[in-house]
Amino acid sequence: GGGTFFEHMSKTIPMDIGHITVRPGSVRHSGDKVTKGTRYILGAFLLIKDRVEHVRRLKNKGSELRRKQNLKDAAKHFEWALAINPKCTTCLKDWAEILMAEKKITEAEEKIREALRLLENKDSDALFSLGVILSGAGRDDESIEAYTKSVELNADDAELCYNLGIKLGERGEKKSEMAMYARAISADPTFGGAWLNWGTTLAEEGNIEDAETMFLKALNCPEVKAKAMMNLALVFQKKGEGSAAKGDFPTAKQLVAKAAEYLEDAKKMLDEAITSGVGSEEEKMYASQFGPLRLHCHRLAGSILFGQRDFAACEEEFREATKKFPYIVGAWEMLARVLELQGKSDDLSSVRKKIDELR
Repeated sequence: GGGTFFEHMSKTIPMDIGHITVRPGSVRHSGDKVTKGTRYILGAFLLIKDRVEHVRRLKNKGSELRRKQNLKDAAKHFEWALAINPKCTTCLKDWAEILMAEKKITEAEEKIREALRLLENKDSDALFSLGVILSGAGRDDESIEAYTKSVELNADDAELCYNLGIKLGERGEKKSEMAMYARAISADPTFGGAWLNWGTTLAEEGNIEDAETMFLKALNCPEVKAKAMMNLALVFQKKGEGSAAKGDFPTAKQLVAKAAEYLEDAKKMLDEAITSGVGSEEEKMYASQFGPLRLHCHRLAGSILFGQRDFAACEEEFREATKKFPYIVGAWEMLARVLELQGKSDDLSSVRKKIDELR
């Protein structure tokens, strides 16, 4: 094994002991897998006096400023480096990413396309950035084309495969979408977003069993654990409804109870993230779904108990719902129905009064 893989050539150059390769610094490369023995690497940098060294230092300083979120000064350093060497593709790519962060989409596209022109359109990193830029601009077909070219050069980039999967899904190409999530997970089994999206796509197609498997995998990824719990709650609600429809009330009861447990655990995690100020907009959206989903669990649990003719337990379930969601009319309406069926007119009268107040 061994040798060096050069991305723009899409091939590995095998090298025996004592062999060397000479290349420009911007050429993307990687060591090919070693099947046995130990890899030793000896690198040397040939610098053109008063030119390349200045560019390198400016580029490194720009990268350092960018890490510190000083984007304005970082961009200046990349601009100065390019004034010395207009062919510094890494400077073009880094500057483009700053422009993307500043929402200067047109300028970012110009920089990244110039980098790709210099690299003969054979740089997966630049193609990925172009895909992100085009996606942000709403040019989905062009974005997919850029992502696809990038994947052809580097199929082991988990984020790239994930992004392409999302775009393909938006276009309705579900099989291709899931294939990209599978690639992303193959490259990085801890990529929670891919597990989550794969499960969501399966669920949308009615494949609840396989969707459950994907969401369970996502539980092992901390960044999406709460979202996975919310999705698992939906899965268990669906399975609970199915068991109840078949008359298997004990199984249905267990499934709905598990759904409620997932929801409560997810809420704790989401509330903690939001309260601490680190919750994303997507996490806030998930948190907003807790109420309707949790109330649905009460509704399902009560219906199952009603199906078992356990009216007292059914009433208790719906009363619990009104305690948790006192301002939601639906909770009181559920309680009203079971009180009416039991002939509890006094309690029913007060509940109906509450319903009228909320309306």
